[in-house]
Amino acid sequence: MRVLIDTNLVLTYVSGREDKYSEQTDQIMKLCAEEKVEGFVAFHTLSTVWYIARKLPNETRRDWIIQICELLTLSGADNQAVLKAVHNLDFKDFEDALQDCCAQTSLADYIVTANIRDFAHSDVPAVTPDQFLKILS
Repeated sequence: MRVLIDTNLVLTYVSGREDKYSEQTDQIMKLCAEEKVEGFVAFHTLSTVWYIARKLPNETRRDWIIQICELLTLSGADNQAVLKAVHNLDFKDFEDALQDCCAQTSLADYIVTANIRDFAHSDVPAVTPDQFLKILS
């Protein structure tokens, strides 16, 4: 099974922050590390993580990016996909439209996110971490 992991969950994982889905996110990342699930991350998630962690030392931020890249496969988008995202007025947030493009590029079965309502118009179905774990079992 292929999944695109949304930025919010990637941040939860690398930062160790506690949130509603932190345990399930850890489980999903472990499944990716064990290659039981093919995990993908949108290319622009890396710059978002870098920016959000801007008050941390550069070494920490670099470690986070390395951790992400070693665990998940980067998924990108070409010019046409980005333009499609720009013109997709169903998404309130351009970043979420890009997540959907990257999920399509990586042929993901699901986008795993803490905010499924942001992906109501996604071409790839969005599920929460606990929903995804139930699908797998």
